[in-house]
Amino acid sequence: MTKFYVIAAMSAALLCIVPAAFAADEYNVSNGLTLTGNPLGMHGVDPVSMFKAEAPAIGNAEFTSAHDGVDYYFASAETKAAFDANPDSMLPQFGGFCAFGVYVGKKLDGDVRYADIVDGKLYLFVNKTIFDKYLEDRETVISGAFGKWPGIETTPIADL
Repeated sequence: MTKFYVIAAMSAALLCIVPAAFAADEYNVSNGLTLTGNPLGMHGVDPVSMFKAEAPAIGNAEFTSAHDGVDYYFASAETKAAFDANPDSMLPQFGGFCAFGVYVGKKLDGDVRYADIVDGKLYLFVNKTIFDKYLEDRETVISGAFGKWPGIETTPIADL
């Protein structure tokens, strides 16, 4: 009977670890975990703020929401509530990885300083040089990235 409880406890512990490892393959997350044990998305920047005219806002751990095993920080209770109402509409495409990187089959860091919103969707890019390259032919990069993403979405970064 004791053996059963040990196995059950180990299985439960494993289930707690798996979502974070799974999320790291599909989402661009910061190293380390938040207070909830989840990885942090968008480097702590409030995703809702990306859709506003002012500069992106740094989130606060006081206003945290989890989505698909990743925590996001928000600058206010209002932006957290907006996210909670429809998280998929506020998150960057391709798990927050650089859209141009995905276009070429890589998972590169997405930087909120180099972002574009097209048809209500947020795209992040690794740096100014890549962002400028993307601007030369947005449609090709976006459609190409959407074509590549299903094949690399769950692939670990080290394997690309």
